[in-house]
Amino acid sequence: METIRYILFVTLLQVGVTGSAQFLSTLKAVKSDALYTTYAAPSARTHYKTDQGYQFQWFDDGSGVEFISKDGPNLGIAFKTGDRLIFKLAELYREPVVTSSYSDLVRYFYYPVKDFRVEVFFAVYSSETAIVQYRFVNEGLIPLSFSALPYLYYPYADSLLKIEHQPYPDGFAFSLLKKRDGWMQEHNIPLADTLTGFYMQTGCSALTGRVFVRSTEKNARQTDDDQYKQLIESMNLQKRSSKYVNGIISSRSFTLQPGDATSFRVAADLVNKGSGRQGSLHTSRKVAGKEVQKLSEPGNLDKFDLENLVKEDEQAYANIPKLSFTNRNQEMLYWSAFSLMRQCMMPPEAACRHNYYVFSREPRWGWGYGGQVFHESLVMLAYAYMDPMGAMNSQRVFMDRQQPGGYINYRTGPYLDETIETNGKPTSSAPWFNYENLEIYKITGDVRFLKKAYASGKKFYQYYVANRDSNNNGLCEWGAHAELESVRDARVAVWDKVGWAANFEGPDVNSMLVKEAGSLSEMAKQLGLAEESKQWQDDARRRSDLINKTMWDPETNFYYNVTKNDHSFTFQSPNDLKIKEIIGFLPLWSGGADAEKAKLLVAKMQDPAEFWRPFGVPSLTAADSYYCPIGYWNGPVWVQWEYLLYRGLRDYGYGEVAGTLANRVLDNMIFHLKSDHTFWEFYSADDHQAGWNKTYIWAGIAARFLIDEHSNH
Repeated sequence: METIRYILFVTLLQVGVTGSAQFLSTLKAVKSDALYTTYAAPSARTHYKTDQGYQFQWFDDGSGVEFISKDGPNLGIAFKTGDRLIFKLAELYREPVVTSSYSDLVRYFYYPVKDFRVEVFFAVYSSETAIVQYRFVNEGLIPLSFSALPYLYYPYADSLLKIEHQPYPDGFAFSLLKKRDGWMQEHNIPLADTLTGFYMQTGCSALTGRVFVRSTEKNARQTDDDQYKQLIESMNLQKRSSKYVNGIISSRSFTLQPGDATSFRVAADLVNKGSGRQGSLHTSRKVAGKEVQKLSEPGNLDKFDLENLVKEDEQAYANIPKLSFTNRNQEMLYWSAFSLMRQCMMPPEAACRHNYYVFSREPRWGWGYGGQVFHESLVMLAYAYMDPMGAMNSQRVFMDRQQPGGYINYRTGPYLDETIETNGKPTSSAPWFNYENLEIYKITGDVRFLKKAYASGKKFYQYYVANRDSNNNGLCEWGAHAELESVRDARVAVWDKVGWAANFEGPDVNSMLVKEAGSLSEMAKQLGLAEESKQWQDDARRRSDLINKTMWDPETNFYYNVTKNDHSFTFQSPNDLKIKEIIGFLPLWSGGADAEKAKLLVAKMQDPAEFWRPFGVPSLTAADSYYCPIGYWNGPVWVQWEYLLYRGLRDYGYGEVAGTLANRVLDNMIFHLKSDHTFWEFYSADDHQAGWNKTYIWAGIAARFLIDEHSNH
């Protein structure tokens, strides 16, 4: 009945959902709004090896209003009216107002000077190609004369192999090297690093341009025109590079009469130099089985209908439940979270027969670009509302790669099967697999998915408990590379201060296995397998009883790790395992705590000296000397773990406490969306800080907090 009620709730949420995506088509967002503004190509036009994303830089007064990326290129435009060059945000008469924003495109307008309206439509059309349309309007009463200087540059020397900009009829071509980081090289991730770039504009009969090279070693700039020199100085590029900065600036001159408007387009294309093709600007090709439009044929870039891209996005967002918000910040966060999740989804490629995800598209960094892991896949509990098939297919990637004995590797991607063998055993991911599959089924109601997931999930669970209970006492410990498998892979108080993770049986791995068995029980029940359902439920109950018997400490009213052989809280010194970490609350989420223990845990959670911090429950009690709110697993707030606590609180009837927790977590996320317009890997529990990696997919589970909150009011 629970599943039926859940699907009914989703249906009710989606009543009147037609047109709900219009929220992102009709924005009036300014830089202080909680809007995510990083962009990458939609899945249908995404290609792993040459993927390029961009962040919209519109919030730093000292920088240009431009599209930036970690390793380049950066794209923007400057204006010259009379002797005045206008480039930086602080120099504008009116700052940008975003009118539309999806995962792959943004529309906005601003005013460099009074009565001079600039309208911009930026779209990452494919992994290789970005298109920018500029439209200029004279809203004044007198003629307006100005020069527009669109530009492209690379901010870091180590991105560059060799700059030999060659003009061609529509613009410039150049070659470059985008180095893979050490992790990518070590794991043989086959990103295209030797690239050919193309930078083109429409209406090039009036185009003039310059190539520049700037160096801290006082090399001469390769330009002979004062306006180019002035722009290079204004960019302050010298501060952005340890050695060289290279780029292209072109110039277009206009005079607009009152009420007149004009426009042109710019496109940048980066293509694998060894591919034998010239890129999506210059040759048509297929991505994910679909033809990418040949933009380079005469007039095609001008004729290309950018509005169709908006319509595609509106359709892609149409399934998202339309919630009634009274808080604009939360509404911005809600839609932004779906943009983040959609953006990280990649099409089938190489060893992945189904769509999969990466942690981040821009910046594109090593281990965040390898493929999927179970702990990141918790975000599918939110993404399934937007793209039910995509969420199911992402889980099918794990099922496809599962070994006959049930093992599923640590990380799974198109070019990676990461097992991290340690002490003769392969590392898996923390066991959230069946929990995720059941939650996705509750949203989609797809019985075919449920059947396949149940068959795969049984094998995985049986493998895991058989290989992570080294002394056969009914409780499991982390195995193989235990710290990686535990998710909490750095600055963990118990691991750092007491001993290696495999030495202990903990409330984390065993609560996860309780939830796994309980999820299998519910899946079996939905499939009409009553006897199997009871067996799984009995298994979950036995493990919960052992957790309560061995890991609960009545003196401090908390769950801790215990030594795996004698189940004591002492490993090297008396009670050294009695360190309060977030894992001690997981029996609330798994349903393994009785009502009295739940009450005591909630009281402990609400102690402001320990866990009830301004922006959520930290991963380590604030009373511990090892606590650092912006460390790693020794204090920060990890949004997906906060959601597990939130669900536990709701399940035990502490709805008001759960709502407060959700608001605290979301408040810090909103602060950063308002200030730097991105999502982060984790957030401080105490201050408006975040770290260490940005545009991190699992932060998208924030949308699920809001869906659940609305369902309970």
